[in-house]
Amino acid sequence: MAVSDPVADMLTKIRNASQAKHEKVDVTNSKLKLQIIKIMKSEGYIKTFKKVTIDGVPCLRVMLKYDENEAPIIHGIERVSTPGRRVYTGYRDIPRVFNGMGIVVVSTSHGVTTGKVASQEKIGGELICTIW
Repeated sequence: MAVSDPVADMLTKIRNASQAKHEKVDVTNSKLKLQIIKIMKSEGYIKTFKKVTIDGVPCLRVMLKYDENEAPIIHGIERVSTPGRRVYTGYRDIPRVFNGMGIVVVSTSHGVTTGKVASQEKIGGELICTIW
């Protein structure tokens, strides 16, 4: 079955696996998904990831991260811009997630980055998702 929004599908798989306390989750690979996963790793929301091939399909295996009480590090992950409703913003209007406790992922003309970096570099773009 074709997926109309692959990024939302990836975010939902990560959210569900995290809430179910799974050790890892596999998502199909794409350039945008890889950049989002790299940001999640650099910001400390996941342990690590690696590229694998499952039945000839390139995938990303994401190792989820939990705290010392076995509670998931990812409390919430939400898609902002959808294929039917794109959300763009200037660098001055990039939202803060839970007063700086979360991040917003922004697709800019200089690549996919966090909202904080985009604001510092004075670059606006499309709001992809929020993670807290």
